[in-house]
Amino acid sequence: MTQRTTATSVITRLSPAKINLFLHITGKRADGYHDLQTVFRLLDWGDYLHFTLVDDAALSIIDNTFDAAKLCRQLLTLSGADTITSSIDDNLIFKAARALLAFAIHANRLPQQLAPVQITLDKHLPMGAGLGGGSSNAAMTLLVLNEIWQLNLTQHELIRIGTSIGADVPIFIFGQDAIAMGIGEVLSAIDLPEQQYLVLTPNAHVSTAKLFAHPKLRRDIAPLSIATIQSQYNEYVQHLNSPYHNVFTPVVTSLAPAVDAALQYLQGLESQALGTARMTGSGSAVFLPLDASVIDDKALLAKWIADAPCAGYLVGSL
Repeated sequence: MTQRTTATSVITRLSPAKINLFLHITGKRADGYHDLQTVFRLLDWGDYLHFTLVDDAALSIIDNTFDAAKLCRQLLTLSGADTITSSIDDNLIFKAARALLAFAIHANRLPQQLAPVQITLDKHLPMGAGLGGGSSNAAMTLLVLNEIWQLNLTQHELIRIGTSIGADVPIFIFGQDAIAMGIGEVLSAIDLPEQQYLVLTPNAHVSTAKLFAHPKLRRDIAPLSIATIQSQYNEYVQHLNSPYHNVFTPVVTSLAPAVDAALQYLQGLESQALGTARMTGSGSAVFLPLDASVIDDKALLAKWIADAPCAGYLVGSL
């Protein structure tokens, strides 16, 4: 490999949060994973990723037999993520880059040169909140490095790579509100009205493995057709009417008092907000859809955040 250096350029992208408007488990698969049904909604709130590359400076690829992990360490540096994992190898950003390179090597898709990239994470989303922050970071890394390195992988190929990293990665590669099935990788676009939300992030975390193993977790929700979910969006967008619900909510609230308190607080605001409070994903974040009649009342919304039992944010759909 040879390397030379010229001027640098920076690409900055929003790495958005997601919420689940509802979340059902329809069964357990032979591979040990669970089949889900949910509607993902992307938010205009998230982390920021800055990709700094050296224009026209590259590592020359002499052959196609490189080890992906070694190549990843030669090409990438990561800052702003030191407190997330004890090792860079465990960070989802680094895992995404490594998986992308491994796919390209296996498919004989590496170009003759690859530009070194410095990735800087500007973290805003709380970790372990069910907002998909790490998965969103991984997805944005796949998308931008695919662009920078001109690998020309399709969205379908990137989703395949993303699924190997985590079940929530595909929705961020898909890049729009979607009905999700399978483990979250079978996506169908859905057009939903714009919304504003009050999101609370209690300082609590229950491991996903513990939740999936909990005896009271329902795993037998009758599956709905895509057409039904598309046509019944009024049943789960602003309000949450039967049969739509989040199967994790009763389990998480029984195990995490802080989540229960945050959800009860939002439930106390439902009559004014004209929406149904709920938990996203497997927690711990909870959110309340806001009716148009309250979103312009800045004083009221500021009071709701000030009185909340934990950190609160006003956010919108992306």
